[in-house]
Amino acid sequence: MLYGFHPVLQGTFPEIFKLVKRFEMRAAAPWTGFIRGSIGSVNRPAPLSARIADLTKISRFLYARFSPEGYAGLHLTIGAVLLIAASAVFGAIAEDVSSGDAITLMDVRIARWLHLHADAVLTRLLLVVTDVHSPAGIVLMSSAVGMYLAMRKSWYWLLSLVVAVAGGGLLNLAMKYAFHRARPVFDDPLLTLATYSFPSGHTAGSTVFYGVLVCYLFSRVVGWAQRALVVLVAVCMVLLVGLSRMYLGVHYFSDVLGAIAEATAWLALTVTAISTLRRRRLLHAQPGAAPMLRDAHG
Repeated sequence: MLYGFHPVLQGTFPEIFKLVKRFEMRAAAPWTGFIRGSIGSVNRPAPLSARIADLTKISRFLYARFSPEGYAGLHLTIGAVLLIAASAVFGAIAEDVSSGDAITLMDVRIARWLHLHADAVLTRLLLVVTDVHSPAGIVLMSSAVGMYLAMRKSWYWLLSLVVAVAGGGLLNLAMKYAFHRARPVFDDPLLTLATYSFPSGHTAGSTVFYGVLVCYLFSRVVGWAQRALVVLVAVCMVLLVGLSRMYLGVHYFSDVLGAIAEATAWLALTVTAISTLRRRRLLHAQPGAAPMLRDAHG
């Protein structure tokens, strides 16, 4: 299911690979059973009462998958869809980069254009942006947010932040060594780095960090206009970081796209898994708490 991720995870982080496979199987199990049952009911003739019973089961299944209540409801469906989609996008980009497809030619054109149109003021501004969102910067900002979450006793959100940021960093490092892509080269570079290029670590770190913030604020903000503003600000920040890395000549366009897809997949896996754990424990602790799940925090 995680296109482009499995070979790297299995060879580099076998324990994480096992957790990912386990999560995939659990997330896919309800849909697999639903599909098999639907196909079976179509292929075999059945009396009217049995067909009505099948339709009832299907309606209950769909309601459970799209209900905000329960530990395997709407949040798990959205997380699984996002995980699959982001993984597929990353796999397609990674395949194109590895095989030198058309996207790599576009990478070179964009890199050259940005380098030719460099401006001193813009360079200083984007250097600040890239420094703030360096691995050290992401750790500092995550630590500040983590202390806030600890003071609020939002332990599950704190766990989501730690796993998403730390695990995302390790995953990005593994990807860099898996693909061994060299960085852009210029005669008069604005910035020079000796590490590998694909996917962008700054962009991936920013995607994970701002992604966790968006998920947390979604649980706190009620109005859709406010939620849209939160998403817009987070997207703009991630794109700004990605632009800074391309502008400074240390990443290609596909490095940034691949990093966003990779980090989005990891974010979906992390937040969905921990949210499911929280909801499941709440239901086991309070059997009548299903209606409260949509409003439960931390």
